[in-house]
Amino acid sequence: MKQKLVVIGAGMASGRVLEHLREQAPDQYDITLFNAEPRGNYNRIMLSPVLSGEKTYEEIVTHDDDWYAQNEITCRFGEHVVGIDRHSRTVTGQNGAVSYDKLLIATGSAPFIIPVPGKDLPGVIAYRDLDDTNAMVEASAKGGKAVVIGGGLLGLEAAAGLALRGMEVTVLHLMGHLMERQLDEAAGYLLKKDLEDRGITVMTKAATKAILGEDRVEAVLLEDGTVLDADLVVMAVGIRPETRLATDAHLEVARGIEVNAQMMTSDPDVLAVGECVELDGQLFGLVAPLYDQAKVVAATLTGEEAAFVPKELSTKLKVTGCDLFSAGDFAEGEGREDVVFRDPSRGVYKRLVIEGDRLVGAVMYGDTADSNWFFGLIKDGTDISDMRETLIFGPAYQGGGQADPLSAVAALPPEAEICGCNGICKGQIVQAIEGGAIDLGAVKATTKASASCGTCTGLVEQLLQVTLGDGFEMPTAQPVCGCTDLSHEDVRRLIKSQELKSQEAVWQELGWKTVNGCHTCRPAVNFYLLADWPLDYTDDPQSRFVNERNHANIQKDGTYSVMPRMWGGMTTPQELVAIAQAAEKYGATVKVTGGQRIDLLGVRKEDLPAIWADLNRAGMVSGHAYTKGLRTVKTCVGSDWCRFGTQDSTGLGIKLEKRLWGSWTPHKVKLGVSGCPRNCAEATCKDIGIVCVDSGYQIGVGGAAGMDVKEVERLVDVATEEEAIEWTVAFVQLYRENGKYLDRAYKWLAKVGLDWVQEVLADPAERAALVDRFDLSQSVYQTDPWAERARPDVAQGFQPLADFTLEAAE
Repeated sequence: MKQKLVVIGAGMASGRVLEHLREQAPDQYDITLFNAEPRGNYNRIMLSPVLSGEKTYEEIVTHDDDWYAQNEITCRFGEHVVGIDRHSRTVTGQNGAVSYDKLLIATGSAPFIIPVPGKDLPGVIAYRDLDDTNAMVEASAKGGKAVVIGGGLLGLEAAAGLALRGMEVTVLHLMGHLMERQLDEAAGYLLKKDLEDRGITVMTKAATKAILGEDRVEAVLLEDGTVLDADLVVMAVGIRPETRLATDAHLEVARGIEVNAQMMTSDPDVLAVGECVELDGQLFGLVAPLYDQAKVVAATLTGEEAAFVPKELSTKLKVTGCDLFSAGDFAEGEGREDVVFRDPSRGVYKRLVIEGDRLVGAVMYGDTADSNWFFGLIKDGTDISDMRETLIFGPAYQGGGQADPLSAVAALPPEAEICGCNGICKGQIVQAIEGGAIDLGAVKATTKASASCGTCTGLVEQLLQVTLGDGFEMPTAQPVCGCTDLSHEDVRRLIKSQELKSQEAVWQELGWKTVNGCHTCRPAVNFYLLADWPLDYTDDPQSRFVNERNHANIQKDGTYSVMPRMWGGMTTPQELVAIAQAAEKYGATVKVTGGQRIDLLGVRKEDLPAIWADLNRAGMVSGHAYTKGLRTVKTCVGSDWCRFGTQDSTGLGIKLEKRLWGSWTPHKVKLGVSGCPRNCAEATCKDIGIVCVDSGYQIGVGGAAGMDVKEVERLVDVATEEEAIEWTVAFVQLYRENGKYLDRAYKWLAKVGLDWVQEVLADPAERAALVDRFDLSQSVYQTDPWAERARPDVAQGFQPLADFTLEAAE
């Protein structure tokens, strides 16, 4: 007979336990899994990219419904557990009780809400799970001002995400500098400076006295009397272990649920794991010790000997595109020596704390490439006396002179930790490589290194290169999806070389494993076909994401946002009147976007054709805010109005937008044209950015301002507006013809190299040919989808199913 295991909580720690159990003893337990959230395990580390819009929830799911079904786990999601009866050995949920032989409590932690007046007002939320993330996304859609209380990692990620969503964000932090537990004052200063450069206001030594408002939050009052207007307040001041069920069950509880080294509570048939536990007075919040605990829980449940031993941890974090690292004890003290390296121009700061002949602490900001090596020195207590003079420069400089770049990873001892999330050391990865894991995917599958937050991926690839030597091949692109073994690059090449001009031809000739592809490969193949064969292939709407199919952005509540195009950010009183009338007629919320356009939020799907028709009558077309294509061209007023303007940036922006709109690209494309180097249109962080100067136009490409913040790389300087347009159009077509689907321009450039792009585009004949091919595609696809779908025969398809009748169908 199988034993009955009940698990309370479907987070990352318990998810790892279930993986180990099904691998080690697949038939030992019948498993029932409760979760208060209406979903299973997802990667909570990646909630920040979901908040910022860089990822979707589906992309961070760790265990989907199929996984639970295949592993025969009974899921009771969206159901709160109301009690544990240890005498009858039952767990009672809202929908009834289930018995257990073994019970695992994985209730995680609850956010700490500071006890100030107004903390319960609508608009005050915490930041712990997907529901909190969705609430922030919904609130940010209305714009306005957000106050984030707490300058730790979670608070700063919330602030960055809300800022990227267009809110005006202020961070309040009680202490003197940000992330004081992980960073010293100098690094905290650099972090604050970087955040302020991104438009986020940071107030340190700021104590919250009250949250003000009548029916919902309106402002935050500080102890010094400062009042900050707020449409949203995010509490991110800390977490506490969630122990209520354990307390009610009369288990031993201190700050957390007390466990021994085998992760057993005071009842040997009840185990606990994750942020809810306490061992020898210590709590655990990072994912690495939680995964170590999960291994021990699985061993205990299968009768094996194992013990959880907390390790000294390093902190390697990425906050809003800033690299941070800290480890050990970096407090000042008698007998300690600081070695500091600063490079203000690059924003790099490194500080090593030496005591005697030992490295006891390290803080790094801006350049953390050698962090694992330094952490190994701290953890192992290595005698550093022979390398004291060059220690700050990292492992590549030890032994005299600068060594090969791979020497840093080669110098790491086998016990050096590579993957902090999963606690995987260099020796384990090398062992896996020597055992046949000869690529990144195989190493992930074998060891789980780089499978969580991904920050160690580069180190893992370097280990592959060091270990395999001449046998190492550069990582090959992953298959498009499970339907094929071909990579995106292979599919593009074969579509061109074999002249495949339909999806059916691709499925057949390239040996697809499924009949008609899947939701992952169909959009990619659809794009490759229309980009390569615009005259022969017809776009397939069913192979597009829902926003592209419906030509509007779906919102959390099922309504849509509608965004008319404003050429170069210019509009007229007549257009504004039409927008106002449409907003009033269809009950839409009006939001001015960061790209100089107006967004109408909250439009019902069935009203989309009507609002499109109304806007079309005013001469407005789709803004394509939903598409993998040109989104907007942001301009300043240029020489027409500005006393600093050198060229007609507005006019150039309008010409470019009218030339490029409606063109499908591998991912969205944002473009900016600034009339002078003061760069009011923020052209230097766009996919394509043009800065006007006295001598002409500086064209940059490959910028980013999302989770990755990246300045453009200079493509070319040209003298005339016509040349600027030609180079821009040619670059877009080169990206269309060679980019991997869903790769932004900067990611594509990182693969092919700016030198190659410049070499291709420098050839006048090739540049002209690219422009011709782009114009050919535009002759087919540059049409306004709103006008096409506002026709009565097409508009019927936007009605709810309940509105369709036999009479309507006829």
